Amino acid sequence: KYAVKTKHILGLEACVILASVKDHEQFSFFSSFPRIPEDWTHVGRVNPTEELELTFALKQQNVNLLEETLSLVSDPDSASYGKHLTLEEVSSLVRPSELTQKVVRHWLQSHGITNCLTVRTQDFLQCTMTAEVAETLLPGSKFHRYTRDGQSLVRSSAPYSVHDDVHQHLDFVGGLHRLPPRGLQDSSNRKQKSKAGVHLGVTPAILRARYNLTATDVGTAQNNSQAVAQFLEQYYSPADLAEFMSMYGRSFQHHSQVDRVVGTQGAGKAGLEASLDIEYIMSTGANISTWVFTNPGRHESQEPFLQWMVLLSNMSDLPWVHTISYGDDEDSLSTAYMMRINTEFMKAGVRGISLLFASGDSGAGCRHLGKEQNSFRPSFPASSPYVTTVGGTSFKNPFKVTYEVTDYISGGGFSNVFKMPDYQASAVDAYMKTVAATLPPQSYYNTSGRAYPDMAALSDNYWVVINRVPVPWVSGTSASTPVVGGMLSLINDQRLLKGLPALGFLNPRLYKLKGQALFDVTEGCHLGCLDEQVQGKGFCAAPSWDPVTGWGTPNYPALLAALLAK
Repeated sequence: KYAVKTKHILGLEACVILASVKDHEQFSFFSSFPRIPEDWTHVGRVNPTEELELTFALKQQNVNLLEETLSLVSDPDSASYGKHLTLEEVSSLVRPSELTQKVVRHWLQSHGITNCLTVRTQDFLQCTMTAEVAETLLPGSKFHRYTRDGQSLVRSSAPYSVHDDVHQHLDFVGGLHRLPPRGLQDSSNRKQKSKAGVHLGVTPAILRARYNLTATDVGTAQNNSQAVAQFLEQYYSPADLAEFMSMYGRSFQHHSQVDRVVGTQGAGKAGLEASLDIEYIMSTGANISTWVFTNPGRHESQEPFLQWMVLLSNMSDLPWVHTISYGDDEDSLSTAYMMRINTEFMKAGVRGISLLFASGDSGAGCRHLGKEQNSFRPSFPASSPYVTTVGGTSFKNPFKVTYEVTDYISGGGFSNVFKMPDYQASAVDAYMKTVAATLPPQSYYNTSGRAYPDMAALSDNYWVVINRVPVPWVSGTSASTPVVGGMLSLINDQRLLKGLPALGFLNPRLYKLKGQALFDVTEGCHLGCLDEQVQGKGFCAAPSWDPVTGWGTPNYPALLAALLAK
């Protein structure tokens, strides 16, 4: 009788959990059954006295107004273009109501939870408590320890519920379910794929030649900065960065050190992903102050990506461009969680911050739905309408600086969660008409969803210095993303010197350029499902925008001119 009263019924186990709750109370489930990735090993239940840190995402006010504001400050045809908000102004717009704050705090305090930190926007609370208290606070949750490659995390193995009185005041509770994926690279052999014969290999000099950057295209503005964010127990090595710059940065002015690390840099060997990100944003966005956001790593129950999002809500002085090589399957995350993260992206955009995400390295992806039925598998945050998503390309002739074609791993497709934003509707419609005869079956993707990527850059066969050794064959959209980020930082540099605001959320302006100032990529297809219907093929590149390489790759001087206009 009890389970029937609840808003969200999630099968037999959920009903059993609810039936054990006191009769006069009513609870609602926040989560579906967590999917523990197979590469994580279950260790066992955690000690009841073990301390956890959970993140409570409080319901915000005026989210529709926030979206309208973002649209106005990001549209070059709007009178409000570039009139970005301060963190204080964002806070006064979205801050949870007094009632929401009071109800949530009272609920926590009634369970003896008083060790909580908030943020300047007051829409996140991070609280420490024992596992025993957490399981009482969130009926249904059961905290276990999981390990992978020496990394240990604590997560709940079952869905959690929240008292109905509190449910309407929360978006989600973080620190229970999401285990970090492997990163964008599905396997280490993707990162270092060797090919027969000699290969030119991509270096800063090659990128500068292809994208028409000269030795004088370096940063000089005092108030400019850029950042990379890393979440997968990866650390960059200052010694590797210095070595990389001494080998590959001699022809242009550059920094050889990161100016600020936010979080805790781990010890041990440097990670390939982390080295790639920092070496290429700092050699493309050369001579620009660079920050690294890294794993805080204080509690095994923390979710590093969520920690970074919380930090953005608590820092008034932030770099203008952030590049992030991180993603997860949309279907592995709850819609409530993704919607709230989307709002966090909007909060960054209205402040003039450009967020660039790698589109992923699985092409269109593939999800097996059952008996001989498949669909493509979009990735988040790449599929968010409020970030700029970067795909990947290869040189047509790997021995020369030639034109670019699709890198078959370049992530792209259509969101199953977010509707197509207005700024891209005509571009996507034109693509669908152009390639109508060769499109995959419509059952594989959501034609009305947010389409990505937005643009691209080389993602194939990079040189990276790791543990003081130059390593070739490194590939992935985690290479192309910091390259595009570095170029946007250089454009911001010139804008700031002219007294113009930072670019902020780029997409509305990018789509209005209609491909102007970009090298159009028109050859090649990316990966899809290995089945009879699509036979391993996803979408294919075409003239103008396409869901493999977006609008194409940057022609830096032309893009600079186009984005300095106002």
